[in-house]
Amino acid sequence: MASSSNYCRNSFTMVSVTLLMVMCSMMSFASAQLSTSFYSKSCPKVIGTIRSEVHSAVSKERRMGASLVRLFFHDCFVQGCDASILLDDTSSFKGEKTAFPNINSIRGFGVIDDIKKKVEKVCPGVVSCADIVAIAARDSVVILGGPSWDVKLGRRDSKTASLSQANSGRLPGPTSTLANLINRFQAVGLSAKDMVALSGAHTIGQARCTNFRTRIYNETNIDTSFAKTRRSQCPATVGRGNNNLAPLDLQTPTGFDTKYFQNLIHKRGLLHSDQVLYNGGSTDSLVEKYSKDSKTFNSDFVKAMIKMGDINPLTRSQGQIRKNCRKLN
Repeated sequence: MASSSNYCRNSFTMVSVTLLMVMCSMMSFASAQLSTSFYSKSCPKVIGTIRSEVHSAVSKERRMGASLVRLFFHDCFVQGCDASILLDDTSSFKGEKTAFPNINSIRGFGVIDDIKKKVEKVCPGVVSCADIVAIAARDSVVILGGPSWDVKLGRRDSKTASLSQANSGRLPGPTSTLANLINRFQAVGLSAKDMVALSGAHTIGQARCTNFRTRIYNETNIDTSFAKTRRSQCPATVGRGNNNLAPLDLQTPTGFDTKYFQNLIHKRGLLHSDQVLYNGGSTDSLVEKYSKDSKTFNSDFVKAMIKMGDINPLTRSQGQIRKNCRKLN
């Protein structure tokens, strides 16, 4: 006969598994309500309208493409893909924009505002800000030379935002270990493979000196010439040059390709959280594969982006369709 402690432990395990299955079932139900043809009748011009605005914004500033992809990622990891990250602070609550992982880091809000204004003229009160963020991320990848995919739509906008959740560690930071990265992604239903593929978005964009200073001055698993190059724009003294920018991919910083993974193999990952993907751990083989096979990387990246877009969407009567993405109706 099993001891009472073993029985309780086994019962707790069974309850935990049951709860996890219920949660996954609820997530699957919500994501199943999303559809690539959601606006085909209610707003048939939405895709073209958004594409035009994103193209205009990225043409003016190539970095904006990476910023719009990052905006989608940071939105989905807190409360799900619900446009909560777009809400401005009010007297009654603090939103996610001022959270430590977001402040002085997340940008592109003005571009989303411009897109929303154009979409509202085409079909007022129909398209959610959450869907606009998802489409803008896809269009940014395509404009910068990456793969395309059909975005699942039908999300609605949240009526809340959570500063505490955004600060809770849900969003992995630039000093994350490999174990932490894997855990954070698994917590929202994404695998280690999804994590590595999505990290490939760092083939575009830039990072601030404050996020890579420790790596270029103190870490040993870094190419010496690469570190020297980065030090020229990032002083060792804490507080100096904190906002100076450097490309995450030194070779093709505005082109969506596999150079990011090639850089990791040569110890030229800018962030600590980049290089841990190729540092003798379980993800080394994936990095090697993606560095040589753009077709496989593009395919896995698309699958991971679609999967990320399925994280806890609000659908049907949940939430609202905001008229202004920065505030509630």
